[in-house]
Amino acid sequence: MNRLLLAPYPEPYRSRQGEEVLACLSEAYPGRSWPPPREVTALVRAGVQARARAVVDDTARPWWLDGIHLTALALAALALVPYLQDVWHWALHIDPGQHAIAFRFAGWYPWAEGPTQIRLLPYGLLPLGCLIALLRGRPWFALPAAAAMMWAGATSHGRTFFGDEGKAGLGYYGLGAPITARDLVLSGTLCAACAVLALCRPSRLRRRSYRWLAPVVLAMFVAGGLHIISVSPTFQRGLFVLEVVALIAAWVATAATGDHRWLIPVAAFAIVRTQAIVVRPDAFMQSFPDLVVLILLIAPLPALAIAAQRRQGRALAE
Repeated sequence: MNRLLLAPYPEPYRSRQGEEVLACLSEAYPGRSWPPPREVTALVRAGVQARARAVVDDTARPWWLDGIHLTALALAALALVPYLQDVWHWALHIDPGQHAIAFRFAGWYPWAEGPTQIRLLPYGLLPLGCLIALLRGRPWFALPAAAAMMWAGATSHGRTFFGDEGKAGLGYYGLGAPITARDLVLSGTLCAACAVLALCRPSRLRRRSYRWLAPVVLAMFVAGGLHIISVSPTFQRGLFVLEVVALIAAWVATAATGDHRWLIPVAAFAIVRTQAIVVRPDAFMQSFPDLVVLILLIAPLPALAIAAQRRQGRALAE
């Protein structure tokens, strides 16, 4: 289990010092498969800082291009989350029955039982395809998928290519009001980010391994296997924790490097989330007061800017 704590560290660090770290943990905590929570937090934080420094030291691309790439990845994942269960059911030909995510009819596929309105593909394939293309540094493949998301959200009801869920179904809440497929701010921002990446020498983009898709496959398995729909309390709590952890990781990376690239995805995330709250102020889950949610969305921006400024100031002083 201790080896999992090395996952946040970059590969060169794991190759050079990984065994030494594991030996130190075994010596400090003999007979334990997992160190105390304080030690776990310290190791994970150090790993995020080490990975962030490795990213900043790589000068193959400007910081703003990397920031836009991270923004597109974050928005594609944001758009995919409500449809994890749907894509899993479609891929394995599972009939979700009454567990379908806010579908007007049960199933929506030819193999589903009961009253169905057949659709060809799940809407979630669009953000999933966009996410895979962006992970591999191929924005020219991600751009059509993002454009198709805009088309699906803007067209009128009645089409059965993606079904109504691709246009008007419930989104999810997390740190704010639900974001539906009809909300073109998310898909439009994603499409604009993909267009910028496609026009700015895509060969310079960072290409990540397919192993980064492992958490996505795991999330699909959990959501599809357990029929966890996007409006269930379990889904909401997990999503809230995930988004808060991502914001904390952005702050740790910025404080460690003084680099501003992580400001761009956090700003895009805050804009998309805040816009959904402003448009639908009555659509909160009411798990938290509205003011608390807005503070959680807006506060990371000045926090990241201050952290970067302080780190740069310390670097100049040294």
